[in-house]
Amino acid sequence: MAQLIDLPTNLPIPVDDGKCNHLKGMYLPNITLNSTNDNKINLAELKGLYVLYFYPMTGRPDVELPEGWNEIPGARGCTPQSCSFRDNSEVLTNLNAKVYGISTQSTAYQKEMVERLHLPFEVLSDENLELTKELNLPTLIVNDMTLIKRITFICKDNKIVKVFYPVFPPDKNVDEVINWIENN
Repeated sequence: MAQLIDLPTNLPIPVDDGKCNHLKGMYLPNITLNSTNDNKINLAELKGLYVLYFYPMTGRPDVELPEGWNEIPGARGCTPQSCSFRDNSEVLTNLNAKVYGISTQSTAYQKEMVERLHLPFEVLSDENLELTKELNLPTLIVNDMTLIKRITFICKDNKIVKVFYPVFPPDKNVDEVINWIENN
């Protein structure tokens, strides 16, 4: 599993293409996503402080990453990002922030990852691309899969109050999130 956790030093750095400029101040839509705890989470009904981190896809130790994955700016690093949120979950809880990971992978695929990585938070599946389309999130297509580019929202209730995009390096995103919450 080390090959999924350790980030290569020569990853291409994603650039801000402006595709998330419209998100700050938006309200999360009335869309319900399945979670890895078998819950149905209606994003429009969220109350309190939330961190939603979107990632393209997590790899599995028994499956090769897509061809050229390391050369796609911002693609590599989903496992390190998830692990950094896991490792800082107590800090985020103490800041009264609840975390959800979100990808377009199926809930069954996500459950394997949550169990393997011992994530203490739910991961939500947008495999039907409802949320992606409604919020006009930036995507990439790899091997016929539509994947969400790496983005992180901080939401108060269901309003997006901060957007991190592009997110790089992915394993340091949690530090940016904690810093922003502590100072706002």
